[in-house]
Amino acid sequence: MNVKFRLTVMNFLQFFIWGSWLITIGVYWFQNKNWSGAEFGAIFSTMGISSIFMPALTGIISDRFVNAEKLYGVLHILGAIVLFTLPMVTNPSVFFWVILLNMIFYMPTLSLSITVAYSALKSSNKDVVKDYPPIRIWGTIGFIAALWVVSLTGNEASSNQFYIASAVSLALGLYAFTLPKCPPLASKIATKSFVDALGLKAFTLFKQRKFAVFFFFSMFLGAALQLTNAYGDTFLHDFKNVPAYQDLLAVKYPAVIMSISQISETLFILAIPFFLRKFGIKYVMLFSMIAWVLRFGLFAFADPAGGLWMIILSCIIYGMAFDFFNISGSLFVETQIDETIRGSAQGLFMMMVNGFGALFGSFASGYIIQHFFTNADQSKDWHHIWLTFAAYTLVLAVVFPFIFKYKHNKAEAKAIEAMNH
Repeated sequence: MNVKFRLTVMNFLQFFIWGSWLITIGVYWFQNKNWSGAEFGAIFSTMGISSIFMPALTGIISDRFVNAEKLYGVLHILGAIVLFTLPMVTNPSVFFWVILLNMIFYMPTLSLSITVAYSALKSSNKDVVKDYPPIRIWGTIGFIAALWVVSLTGNEASSNQFYIASAVSLALGLYAFTLPKCPPLASKIATKSFVDALGLKAFTLFKQRKFAVFFFFSMFLGAALQLTNAYGDTFLHDFKNVPAYQDLLAVKYPAVIMSISQISETLFILAIPFFLRKFGIKYVMLFSMIAWVLRFGLFAFADPAGGLWMIILSCIIYGMAFDFFNISGSLFVETQIDETIRGSAQGLFMMMVNGFGALFGSFASGYIIQHFFTNADQSKDWHHIWLTFAAYTLVLAVVFPFIFKYKHNKAEAKAIEAMNH
């Protein structure tokens, strides 16, 4: 097997694990266990909690003590064990701690998989910029494949989704030990302080107005991402309680419908260079916020019958909503800061999105839904839930262009051009 194929398999399995349960855990929570919405919001906060400290910690370990591919494999094996135990949990509070432990093992593997891929490609004299994206796209395909497997086998509300994820995690953990060697690089780089290794130096960027505004709005958009991850599939599943909708495709296989979002994501990635060259980061971020408004607003008025087109259109719009703040935001950081803190600045961006943004979105949405939009019979007022989320992102879209004082410049456009060649 050549290196690119081996890394393709790694990426496919990496995101297959996540896709097996991330979108459907809400269905398991509400329909299988009948637990409350307030407690469910805490479940999605585990990604944020683990993202704040684990990637940095495992990065230090792989830089100084252990081969990256070995650490990657161990974390996936530990994650497999935790996932296998999840169906045995009968208490929502215990479930929180178990899923947190799983995310502590899983979240750092996202960055470690990149480390392994980059190291292997460079060792094989490959062009990372040219060869890595076609490999990474198989991660999204793996996520979609997992959604389809779980949905088409009727396991969206079943504990089997965790067994599927556990089996694949174990397989990837063992497979990782066959990947190209990625030894610690501390001996080859300048000595770094513990503070620098954690990326804390990048916090000085908050002294600059443009970065302070950018990072805070990134956090707010990261919260919007958690809303759609946590409640999109559950929203469609609840139509099963309406006799007229029970036999419709979107109700029988909601995860398959939701996978259109990931398919759209792969397509909008290709559009980012054009939009950044043409409009610059300020307007691309604004387009993302408007897309989030449409994403939630369409859900508010959709149904699986006559309103199915709204659900599908919402899923298509998701690609712009996600990519235009996540990927273009990362590029903005890359082209605007001093190269000496480039890596730590990217870490700060991801911390704001997947760390603090995820925490804010998880806890706030869980509280709001439980106290304002949950009926006496525990059914959800989805129409007003989605309108509330749409209003939240609309406020961001209205305020952002007045606060974010940044003009499109040629240097940024040139950086985009360099990525394409």
